[in-house]
Amino acid sequence: MTSSTGAGQGGETLADQAYRAISDRLVTLQIRPGEPISDERIATELGLGRTPVREALKRLETERLIVAYPRRGTFATEVQIADLGHISEVRQQLEPLAASVAAERATEHDRTELGQLLAQLEAGGPDGGSELIRLDMAVHRAIYATTYNPYLQDTLIKYDNLATRIWCLFIGRLPGLAGHVREHGPLLRAIIDGDPQKAAALASDHVEGFEAAIREII
Repeated sequence: MTSSTGAGQGGETLADQAYRAISDRLVTLQIRPGEPISDERIATELGLGRTPVREALKRLETERLIVAYPRRGTFATEVQIADLGHISEVRQQLEPLAASVAAERATEHDRTELGQLLAQLEAGGPDGGSELIRLDMAVHRAIYATTYNPYLQDTLIKYDNLATRIWCLFIGRLPGLAGHVREHGPLLRAIIDGDPQKAAALASDHVEGFEAAIREII
């Protein structure tokens, strides 16, 4: 029997697999805000043991995606619109930094992978809201990974997750969703071309545009 800390494919542990799967459900609101979370049910759905699932839930609690109450259970956190300004304040500082650093540190392999994402955006990308959200997340994750700074990467993933939950809450009321995702094209091109100043400016504009779009409808 494989332990929860044993490495699976690509060196990923079972707890890592559980974290990614549960995080995706929480961020895209497949697990609704306030919904109770059963580690036994999730373990069964994912085909994993309860130990890696519990490890994943502990990590998700530190990222404010779930909350555990003594004798009451574990629940998905509510989406707090009041936190939008705080989240944007952090992202406004760190997203341009990540874009700039990625432009400076991208390897040829990174440029190839970013180019593949760029091709998806230039081809129009998916039409469905949930698939657009996942493409947006994939672009952000690829940029963060290209910084080769695990602390910056982990911090930005946390705040991007919180921002994306807010986005998903209003997805049916956001008319420019596809355009918001596809505007990553110039940002990816700046990183691929090794232009840190342009990449930083585009990332800053993207965060500012996201907050403005949400505030227009609340």
